[in-house]
Amino acid sequence: MTNYSAIEEKTYGITSDGIEVDLFILKNKCGMEISIITLGGIITSWTAKDKNDNYENIVLGYDKLSDYEINTSYLGAIIGRYGNRIANGTFKINGKEYLLETNNGSNHLHGGFKGFDKKVWKAKTLLKESEVSLILSYQSKDMEEGYPGNLKTQVTYTLNNNDELSVLYEATTDKPTFVNLTNHSYFNLSADFNNSVLDHHVYINAQTFLPVDQNMIPTGELREVSKTPFDFNEPKQVGDEIDENDQQLIYGNGYDHCWVLNHNGIEQAPAASVYHSETGRLLEVFTDKPGLQFYTGNFLDEAFSSTGIKDFTSKSGLCLETQYFPDSPNQKNFPSIVLECGKKYKSKTTFKFSVK
Repeated sequence: MTNYSAIEEKTYGITSDGIEVDLFILKNKCGMEISIITLGGIITSWTAKDKNDNYENIVLGYDKLSDYEINTSYLGAIIGRYGNRIANGTFKINGKEYLLETNNGSNHLHGGFKGFDKKVWKAKTLLKESEVSLILSYQSKDMEEGYPGNLKTQVTYTLNNNDELSVLYEATTDKPTFVNLTNHSYFNLSADFNNSVLDHHVYINAQTFLPVDQNMIPTGELREVSKTPFDFNEPKQVGDEIDENDQQLIYGNGYDHCWVLNHNGIEQAPAASVYHSETGRLLEVFTDKPGLQFYTGNFLDEAFSSTGIKDFTSKSGLCLETQYFPDSPNQKNFPSIVLECGKKYKSKTTFKFSVK
């Protein structure tokens, strides 16, 4: 532990395309350390203290760069241009239809075959007395993965001395386009990835969620969570109702849905919290985004059984992806997320750790 904030930089490796990837370790004076690589802006590890003041890694990650180049589960990555699914890989802007890569059955998922999670970002650092920042930038070319517009994107990770990590997403375009950026870290507050997250207590600040069809595309309905397994307005263990005979849970093999967050006009509104009673770790999430995709790592075992990378199992991590709604480009009743020329996409999410 240091008594000041710091950033450590080192070379992480060389991609299969011969591009150098760097590793940055953000450190605060409390002892929290967050490791981020320039490939995909991926958070490879993130330490948080337990009730005995022990700092341990609480996010799933790989051991080497070649594993991250495959990364079929998007561990820790920046997701773009569009987080979540777009039905049939198509949308229209101003009457013109665009065809995207379909990498999830008939759907487009998380930016396509080579989304932002597979790009090497440019990096610079900013060190202040009370916080440290890693500023990542990437320019997505017109028609990359099928999206119109040259999109200039910047994601800033800032760690302060209150054990808070804020993620600021910014983007501009020279053609109207769709943007929906998020982070795909898998949290396991036990710090033992042999344990599932079924014993984690989760709270989600939402009265409704978005039910999906068998292809995991929202039906357009905003369904009340009351008296369903999707009600997390009072904290409950992930495993309490995850195996209920509910069609939505069957479709997702667990929780893999977007909740419609209660904002009440607050810029950084409470979105969710996760508590692990054995270690005492508490994670709180604040955001200005309208939605939260809560995913319980239902397919981690399938993703890893074919790669031989690492033996993560189903539900060994959970994701809290703040975002705009899935398939918004094709859903007239969802908030519009067209980014116009001359406008700026800007959104912020904060992850706060403490002990109780």
